[in-house]
Amino acid sequence: MIYQSGFGNQFASEAVPGTLPVGRNSPQRVAHGLYAELLSGSAFTAPRAENRRTWLYRRQPSVVVGGYERLALPLWTTGAASGVEVPPDPLRWHPPPMPAESLDFVEGLRTMVVNGDADAQTGIAAHLAFVTRSMGRRACVNGDGELLLVPQAGTLHLTTECGRLSVGPGEIALLPRGMAFSVDVDGPCSAYVCENYGAPFRLPELGPIGSNGLANARDFLAPVAAFDDTPGDWEIVRKSGGAFWRAAQGHSPFNVVAWHGNLVPVKYDTRHFMTIGSISFDHPDPSIFTVLTSPSDTPGTANCDFVIFPPRWLVAEDTFRPPWYHRNLMSEFMGLVYGQYDAKPEGFRPGGASLHNSMVPHGPDTDAFERASAAPLAPHKLDHTLAFMFESRWRLRPTAWAMRDGARDLRYADCWTGLKDHFQP
Repeated sequence: MIYQSGFGNQFASEAVPGTLPVGRNSPQRVAHGLYAELLSGSAFTAPRAENRRTWLYRRQPSVVVGGYERLALPLWTTGAASGVEVPPDPLRWHPPPMPAESLDFVEGLRTMVVNGDADAQTGIAAHLAFVTRSMGRRACVNGDGELLLVPQAGTLHLTTECGRLSVGPGEIALLPRGMAFSVDVDGPCSAYVCENYGAPFRLPELGPIGSNGLANARDFLAPVAAFDDTPGDWEIVRKSGGAFWRAAQGHSPFNVVAWHGNLVPVKYDTRHFMTIGSISFDHPDPSIFTVLTSPSDTPGTANCDFVIFPPRWLVAEDTFRPPWYHRNLMSEFMGLVYGQYDAKPEGFRPGGASLHNSMVPHGPDTDAFERASAAPLAPHKLDHTLAFMFESRWRLRPTAWAMRDGARDLRYADCWTGLKDHFQP
């Protein structure tokens, strides 16, 4: 596959040379008998730096589709109202087993935690995806939010209106709100998914870090134009206001011959992340691991931050090196793609998850505390590991499925019972 690099940049791509109009977006007659269609991901009057849209030049416009009927997908839920009330306890889940039944991407999504309101364009949902078969001639259009895919096992082959992307463990993909996509697999796959109802994800500001560091825009890869001309019917699944609808259409939704704009799907390899940490003392805040952020109406307080904990060196002097014990304003949904997480070396396993809501105490388990308190403070590299957080200013509510069928660890709190009072006045 051939990709273009950059994030938030203006791209242009054509599968047939001479398709893109020159000097205008919507000429009276588009080359090759195509239709011009605009996909807007922001209000028309948004500031230029915030405005996101892509012009698509396609064989038939997306309005050519049959009538929609309701589709039941009860395990993919939306907004805080679909969650359940739980005590302010730390929660953890073991990796759920791969379902035995045949499931494509939309059927295999299991909502774990939710907040906000898709119609109010605030908040997120965190899902687990279990995919055992390709979507084939089925496509999904999510009108509620963009999707951030974090593969945990296997490779997801994504077809979008802008072209194709493939992502596996260690990589992520971002699919814009309102853009049709389909997911194919070579075998059983699993992934974490963040459905972002709020402002689109973007790179965080670097502030005192300067002009370089964290994730670089050029390492985000966008697809090149590619169109499907295979005849036959397609099923279109559309999500809107938390409800699902389906319709049949007699042509592929991936019939875009050329496009230009900055509202595009992208992939990113987390191995390109420039990790920053202390080279003197103390453990810095996890915000220095932010890959993408979705801002809210309160400056510096995100609707959602996507934060990773990749391989990195630990060198700080006279410092407790794992994360300290803490209570945060932000609510944290955490997952482990592979390897071991240094603050929970035993109970937190790849494919599992944890939830620490706003002001809920959490931190290293007893074993991690004992080891880190006595460890020689020589330079040490955490390697072969990738954990992440979906962090939100809004309280996250688990779903009934997560509390009942999501492999919840009922003994999670036991990991701290060995922390004794060692006070010696």
